[in-house]
Amino acid sequence: MAAKRISSSTFNWAKLAERIPEHQKSTYTAFKVKSDNYLRRMMANPAQPPQIDWQFYANTVPIPGLVDSFRAQYEKLSIPMPSIDAPLSELSQMEKQAESDIAKFKQESDSRISGFKEEIQTIESMIPVRLMTMEDYYIANPEFAQKMKNPTVLDDGSENKPKSDH
Repeated sequence: MAAKRISSSTFNWAKLAERIPEHQKSTYTAFKVKSDNYLRRMMANPAQPPQIDWQFYANTVPIPGLVDSFRAQYEKLSIPMPSIDAPLSELSQMEKQAESDIAKFKQESDSRISGFKEEIQTIESMIPVRLMTMEDYYIANPEFAQKMKNPTVLDDGSENKPKSDH
């Protein structure tokens, strides 16, 4: 009877366990134990609450009309059950968004990888640094090489600044 309530929401714990990293296994196990205990308690209860014997209370309670008032209020009471479909549709929408984000990231990563491969090919096609002359290095890296007209190392000018007497 209670199994009908949850038959559509069974969960594949084994599939989840495959994805759990080793350092989080204890947390996963504690969560699964809590979930199993909750499921056992829920399955122990019937799907429908037991019917109230209004006649017994009407015969027992001495105040006239009190039981009828409670019965009317009880029968009016309606507790809406949340829909399972709403969170599932939201989850599937989030999953589609995540898949598109992943595809976009893969595409961007592939373009970065191809750029890096081109850089590697450029570097590998160069003369090895140990065999380069100063001119070869200047041609390959003009922004880092010493200038041919003034072959001194560029500095930040800290040696040319006057020292203060502080």
